Amino acid sequence: MNQNPQSSEGRPDDDTALSDFLASLMDYTPTIPDELVEHYLAKSGFQCPDVRLTRLVAVATQKFVAEVAGDALQHCKARQATIPKDKRDKQQKDKRLVLTMEDLSKALREYGVNLRHQEYFADSPSTGTDPATREE
Repeated sequence: MNQNPQSSEGRPDDDTALSDFLASLMDYTPTIPDELVEHYLAKSGFQCPDVRLTRLVAVATQKFVAEVAGDALQHCKARQATIPKDKRDKQQKDKRLVLTMEDLSKALREYGVNLRHQEYFADSPSTGTDPATREE
């Protein structure tokens, strides 16, 4: 009895699906330009003349960015929901969400990317003061 859940009869269908997918990449124009993907692939030491592979990386990158942006939006909505009711009523008239670095860093942390941003003058009252007089 065959213990492999995928029978040998299913292999040609997989090969056909893969061939069709790779062929469809030739007609697809990804959001991220081929030149940009090729630049970062070359910068990391990878070179491949096949444009289908470049577009496959572009599609995977586009999917990753879309998922991170969606997760950051959910963090933004959750943060907006924790605002006190009197301030929230004023903000609901505007109906715009403001995505912050905090929202983005929380979303990226879920994917194993730790993002730290520079501390700006507005972020901390002690930033920009003399280190000897700064209270920590």
